[in-house]
Amino acid sequence: MQTEIYQSLLADLAQDIRKSRYQAARAVNEQQLLLYYRIGRTLDEKILAAGWGAKILDQISDDLQRKIPGLKGFSAQNLKKMRIFYQSYPDLQPFLIGSTVLNQLEKNELCSNSPTFSQYVNVDTFLEIFKGLGFSLHFRLLSIKNHAERWFYMTMAYKNQWSFRMLDFHIDSGYFQKQGKISHNFDFSLPEEVRQQTAASFKDEYLLDFVATEPGSERILESEVVANIKKFILGLGKGFAFIGNQHRLMVDDQEFFVDLLFYNRLLQCLVAFELKTGKFQPQDAGQLNFYLNVLDDTVRLPHELPSIGVVLCKEKSNTVVEYAIRSINKPMGVSTYKLTTEVPSSMKDILPDPEELAKLL
Repeated sequence: MQTEIYQSLLADLAQDIRKSRYQAARAVNEQQLLLYYRIGRTLDEKILAAGWGAKILDQISDDLQRKIPGLKGFSAQNLKKMRIFYQSYPDLQPFLIGSTVLNQLEKNELCSNSPTFSQYVNVDTFLEIFKGLGFSLHFRLLSIKNHAERWFYMTMAYKNQWSFRMLDFHIDSGYFQKQGKISHNFDFSLPEEVRQQTAASFKDEYLLDFVATEPGSERILESEVVANIKKFILGLGKGFAFIGNQHRLMVDDQEFFVDLLFYNRLLQCLVAFELKTGKFQPQDAGQLNFYLNVLDDTVRLPHELPSIGVVLCKEKSNTVVEYAIRSINKPMGVSTYKLTTEVPSSMKDILPDPEELAKLL
């Protein structure tokens, strides 16, 4: 057996299986979302036509349980959420429940008359993103009344595969308002043409929801991040590739180690993270500045932009940060981290179990 041929075969099969599973999961998610939208529309139309009160949802839920024993995810509370979901997007009905396939001209005409679509050019892209998010994420998004802000979170959740917890965290922390608000010195340490993009690539606060308890040291925190590096990269955003942890730097026969080293393909530069389990201290900036100098001299390639550093700490004073990094000419920022958030109890029973959903679909 030729090892290279066999390994190539194995890789191809594994990739095909993963791709198929991902597509199947997306298809189930989309069908579930459309089911909830249809149920919401039916409930809304029938309740209004018959003049029924809010208590009718309790009766409908109980009767559904009798018709489909063991049915989960269709409590009166969840039926109410499905109705609210439909009421929030009634203008999407031709796209989500249309009996015929719409051509591009018809899509554009409906789009121009739709308050949901009025600010978006590409209808197909909007629908891809809209149908690519789960119902629990959509219902969380309904708390945002500003369409531009809601679309921002919708797009970010889709592109970065945010979980409910990640979306909830970013909404609560005001990520939309804080874009580019990380404490930094990019305005005088980077070329003008990349400053805005660089600031937008980093966050003021990161959610480390895979760390269950407060880490006792930077090394423990680092090991948790490395063990969950895929989740950490998804939380960082687009373009990040992990190079390694405890990346060794040699200076005059002395060893120094960068906690976490990444490369950002969009920014075309190395990104060094230093982890601190306590409050930011001025000396943290000095340590990171040293690492960035060494990285630029010994690791950075000629075509790459200057290396960027981020101190990721538990707490910070923005005033202390400003004084600490003001005179440093290497691009760096200071962010905080939050460990975990609880899923609200109102959302825990929002989905039926997978077996029940498969039967329904």
